[in-house]
Amino acid sequence: MRKKSILLVLITVSFQLFAQEPTTRKDSLKGSLRIERTCFDILRYDLNVKVTPTEKFIKGYNEITFKVLSNTKKIQLDLFENMHIDSIVFNNKKLKYKREFDAVFINLGKELITDSQNKLRFYYSGSPIIAKRAPWDGGFVYSTDSKGKDWVGVAVQGTGASLWFPCKDTQSDEPDLGATIKVAVPNGLMEVSNGRLMGSEDLKNGYTRWDWEVKNPLNNYDITINIGDYIHFGENYKGLDLDFYVLRENEALAKKQFEQVKPMLDCFQSKFGEYPFKEDGYKLVDTPYLGMEHQSAIAYGNKYGNGYLGSDLSRTGIGMLFDFIIIHESGHEWFGNSITSKDIADMWIHEGFTCYSESVFLECQYGIEKAQLYINGLKRNIKNDEPIIAKYGVFKEGSGDMYYKAALMLNTIRHILNDDEKWWKIILDYATIFKHKIIDTETVVAYFNDKIGIDLTSVFNQYLRYTKIPKLEMKIDNFKLCYRWNALEPNFQMPIDIKIKGEKVRINATSKWVKSRIVVESLKDIEIQKNDFLVD
Repeated sequence: MRKKSILLVLITVSFQLFAQEPTTRKDSLKGSLRIERTCFDILRYDLNVKVTPTEKFIKGYNEITFKVLSNTKKIQLDLFENMHIDSIVFNNKKLKYKREFDAVFINLGKELITDSQNKLRFYYSGSPIIAKRAPWDGGFVYSTDSKGKDWVGVAVQGTGASLWFPCKDTQSDEPDLGATIKVAVPNGLMEVSNGRLMGSEDLKNGYTRWDWEVKNPLNNYDITINIGDYIHFGENYKGLDLDFYVLRENEALAKKQFEQVKPMLDCFQSKFGEYPFKEDGYKLVDTPYLGMEHQSAIAYGNKYGNGYLGSDLSRTGIGMLFDFIIIHESGHEWFGNSITSKDIADMWIHEGFTCYSESVFLECQYGIEKAQLYINGLKRNIKNDEPIIAKYGVFKEGSGDMYYKAALMLNTIRHILNDDEKWWKIILDYATIFKHKIIDTETVVAYFNDKIGIDLTSVFNQYLRYTKIPKLEMKIDNFKLCYRWNALEPNFQMPIDIKIKGEKVRINATSKWVKSRIVVESLKDIEIQKNDFLVD
């Protein structure tokens, strides 16, 4: 029986670890770090495009500045295969290239030497994919305001920025020296992108070009375009420039709703450190879709009400105390935009910490009791359908549990530590130490293990790499409490608090049965502290 049980567990573990969708050549080209990608480092993007909303068409170029990391004659850039390559120019010569799905393999004509800096211009045009349900699928969103004027946005997280502009489409490499985004749109409309507005120019052809500059590195999927009949208002708040671009018709609503930005900044800067993109300012931009964490130009489409489109994701009522999009997407400025995962398989590093930041805001504003009620209310949204961490190297995200389950894992770790002063110091240092860095799960685990002083590797593994939530099993042997964890992670161990007739007791449970010295008459006298720990 013992051998059969072990085999069953191993089969279950293997299924959860390896039962992924089959990967294709297209997936590998998009997600892997082949030599054609690792041989160079992106230093800067300079985008210059014209958008024709009536034809849903764009045309322009991306000037890409890069540094050679190892001698090479060929590099890989990316552009969706439905988009047209007009030409690729390097040293005033048109280069030859080969397309394979969304990958563009460029023959540089000569070997480029390590440490050399180079520029090429990638001219392109076409009709980018239109999103069916942004931001959950990638693409352009074409809409109109109440006056019938064009209102356009784009969101491509999880799909890839190469949907609409040529780039090195991997989170492992950001333009270290920032970017310029210059976008020409029909006269009478404004275009808003990331960073600072450097000016606009009437091109005398029915179009006006709006020029934006970003000083900081940024994720490819964060680079954005917003087009509409926008009005602008803003202020400098405690040394940080706040800018808001909303449809003319929404000005009054926005001026009231966007007041939530100030307490959010006060809270997050106290808990996570200074706003990480001060040089580029903070913006909210009215969009025809729900929202997205576009760095320094956060997309806002929550209809100027609290909650998530008027509902409470926690179903506790507490979620109606704040505007979900303002708080959640702003949290991404620290977690996702500043601290970025190398592979999208590790997107929990973005979403788990940001989902947790919602309860952090509530704790700042309303106290720990409401914050804990809220985050525990999110448990009902956990699906336990697939592992949170997906397969690496194939441009695939894991389960949507990267939001709620990962956030509740962090809440669990907070209670494992059981020292709030130390916890907030650890979180602050995490956001500071890894500011503007690209990391992976192993880096996060090593950091928390070191700072907390406990090996939490099995805890991270259980929640991130398996679908099953650990279950504390208990029994009584001669009036002594016995306990163990039922978990798929081998050698899983995690301390947990229980109450015995109302008295809190901490036990150090492992995957093996432990007979304690705790005297118990009935298991009915024991209450597992499930509001502090994510357990079954």
